[in-house]
Order: sequence, then structure tokens, then C-alpha cells
Amino acid sequence: MRVTVVGGGVVGLTCALELSRAGHPVEVHTADPVGDTTSAVAAALWFPYRAAPVDAVLRWAATSLEVFAALAEDPASGVALRPGTVVHRSPEPDLWWSPAVPGHRPATAGELPPGATAGTRCTLPVVDMGRYLPFLLDTCRATGVTVVPGVVDRLADVPGGLLVVAAGLRSGPLLDDDTGVPVQGQVVRLADPGLTGWLLDEDNPAGLTYVVPRGDDVVVGGTAVEGATGTQPDPVVEAALLERAWALVPALRGARVLSRAVGLRPGRPTVRLDRTLVDGRPVIACYGHGGAGVTLSWGCARDVVALAGAG
Repeated sequence: MRVTVVGGGVVGLTCALELSRAGHPVEVHTADPVGDTTSAVAAALWFPYRAAPVDAVLRWAATSLEVFAALAEDPASGVALRPGTVVHRSPEPDLWWSPAVPGHRPATAGELPPGATAGTRCTLPVVDMGRYLPFLLDTCRATGVTVVPGVVDRLADVPGGLLVVAAGLRSGPLLDDDTGVPVQGQVVRLADPGLTGWLLDEDNPAGLTYVVPRGDDVVVGGTAVEGATGTQPDPVVEAALLERAWALVPALRGARVLSRAVGLRPGRPTVRLDRTLVDGRPVIACYGHGGAGVTLSWGCARDVVALAGAG
């Protein structure tokens, strides 16, 4: 069956690739070039952040972890497996995500940042979106996926015997679903002074903080402002997040700023992944991934293929 995927970010492209590999002729309609999507802003450390429900998220995340581990063997993919530390700020941290992560263990004192008393150490995929998104797009095209630029305002305007709506925050309005909410995230990219591992301090009392080195640069974040819609970096917010990062990773102090960006995560109470009918045509919804679009992308795409049926 001919399939049209609405959405050209990491979720839409991954769905398109897996559908094409399953034998479907696939066309992707994308409002933005890959470099201008929300996906391009992501620090893209594999981690199921702000996504639910737990059971499905763990299953999707585990599938993606396996795929990214395999992709890390290809230097062209932009995926690397890097060690790092999840900082804990409570005596009984909620490690709900840990069943999907093999080999995690308590961090030693020498692996913790200044001021931290506990953490979990693990090796996870870090995805350089500046390289990965073009790689994913090229892989889609190599399998025969057609990419059509342009905003889709109505599903009736696009062809296909089956539609997949994977357009992030643009998805809800296409399906009369008002449960989506933007979750604003701001990052700054610094020159990498030679960091050997990433750091995630989700419960930092001063605000969400992550430091994700990628070799040439370090992505420092961040924020999670629900309902905010601005996409211009705020210098005051940047100064605060840099102070948090410097406190945790003193080696970053003085590192040159390479770029800065703001993205709007597609928040929703739960990820929507189901099949329905719209004007008599089957539609698969796949959106609301919060801060975990990259992390859930391959697992969700596999479920989309299952819902689509035979090619």
C-alpha cells in the first residue's frame, strides 16, 4: 500500500525508512528541511525524558537502543556510544528507565561531579543530529522514499492509501487533538575541551542540566518550559544554564560558544501511537514523544510498520 508520512523530523523519517524497508512505497511531506526541524536542536543523548506510558516507552526505547548501538559501528551515522553519569538528588532515585539499559551500575565517587553524592553510570548512544539527520534522510532516499517539501494543513490534501501523522506539534491540529503542548528547550553548543563522558542532572535544584560531549562540540542544556512558544535564545537563560554546567563540569568554564538554539518539544500526556480512520482513510498517529523523539524513534517506527500491515 502507498503510504504518505506527514513529518520530516527524526520520528517521521524513521517511520518512512522502516515502512519502505517493509515493502511500502513511501512519500514524506515535510514542512522544514531536516536542519531546521525540532529534532535538529536535540542534544540527542538516548534517554526517555518526558515520555509516557512507562511500559510502552521502555519497549520502544529498548528497541531504539539496540538499533543505535548497531549504527554506532558506522562512522557516517553520527552515532557514538559514550559513557556517562545520571546524577541522583534523592536517597531513593526513580530508576524507571534502567530496565532498558544493560550494564548500568552505581557511579563511584570519582565519576560524580562536584557536590553530587550519588549517580548511575552507563554507556548510552549520543546522536550528533547534524550528521545523523542527513544520514537518515539519505538512507530513506536510497530505499526509494520520496520527500516532498511543504506544510500540510489538511490530511485531505495529501495522497496515499495510508497516512502516518508524525509531525510533532503539528500533528494534533491535523487530527483534532488538542492535548499537545510545546515544551521549550534551550541549548548552547560549546567547543569540546576534551570531555570523556556525558552528564545528566535532571533534578538539579537550579534547573535541568545536561552536558553532552560529541567530540567537536558539547551540547549544554537546558530548560523544559511547558507552554512556552518562543524559539529565540534568551541570554539570561543561557547564562544560568552555563553557570549550572560550569559548577558540574569545571573544565567547561571558558569554552568558546559555537552556537545556540531553542526547540519546542512535542509534549503530550502520553505518546499517541494508534490506527484510526479519517474520512474513510486509515491513519496511523505517531506523535507526542516529549523529550524522547530520538530515543523512541526506532521502537515506534517498528510499531507503525506493524499497524500498517503488509506492503
